[in-house]
Amino acid sequence: MTKLTIGQLAARSGVPVRTIRFWSDEGVLPETDRSGGGYRRYDAHAVARLDLVRTLRELGMGLDEVRLVLEHRRSVEDVAAAHVAAIDDRIRVLRTQRAVCTLLARGTPSPRKAALMNDLARLSAAQRRRMIDEFVDAAFAGTDPGSPGAGIADAMRTLPAELPDDPSTEQVEAWVELAELVGDPAFLARVREMTVAGAAADRPEAVAPALVAEHAGAALAAGIAPDSPQARAVVDEIVPPGSDRAALAAVIDTFADRRVERYWTLLGILNGWEPFPPTVPAHEWLAAALRAHP
Repeated sequence: MTKLTIGQLAARSGVPVRTIRFWSDEGVLPETDRSGGGYRRYDAHAVARLDLVRTLRELGMGLDEVRLVLEHRRSVEDVAAAHVAAIDDRIRVLRTQRAVCTLLARGTPSPRKAALMNDLARLSAAQRRRMIDEFVDAAFAGTDPGSPGAGIADAMRTLPAELPDDPSTEQVEAWVELAELVGDPAFLARVREMTVAGAAADRPEAVAPALVAEHAGAALAAGIAPDSPQARAVVDEIVPPGSDRAALAAVIDTFADRRVERYWTLLGILNGWEPFPPTVPAHEWLAAALRAHP
């Protein structure tokens, strides 16, 4: 093969002259020799090398990585595998950003929500998990690791390591709402109150959730008012007459909280758990009925 000038090589390969010259100056594509007039010339080996360099560059590899491959200090397979991982990370970020932009396009959010959406797109998975961990640590600080509350604390940390590769707008909304919850001092204080009360040795026993769902839930669905005569019969099915109903109502007030239940719902959305029907409204109904029918 006749040696090519830099112009002929550019025409053959489609790589601009200035790019070939830059690669040559960087030692990635050294010329074979120079003509009597000082012009660069390239042989068949250089042409093949140019094809490889161009391919690696089009795959997003930097010149330092290309040089390592050309000098046989790193295999193409190793470099390509590293780039696959990097590309996957970038795709994951772009998909999350796409979901965030979809939310923004649906209307004008509050400044707070816009900031949280920006955090979602910017923060790493580890940083998002740390946000949840710090919230749970504060809520359960000083409690007995062997107490029932310890299991609740572990469950409250179950934020997925990553959002799905293609997160739905519902999952992005769930993260934004969850971030708002754990960043609210009032919510932290409420969870802390429940934690401390749950660890107390002398707290009254709670009402069986199955009974509440069966009877109070049905009464609520039927539109029976807690202070109505019909409600007394429902209460008697759940709590025998003669029980300290005021104390039981206070227990329900302490441990039934719609925002806490919402926390679990949001975790379920992010983790892909099966949705569960809300239970707090039935407990709220029962607490009101217990006070109305002591």
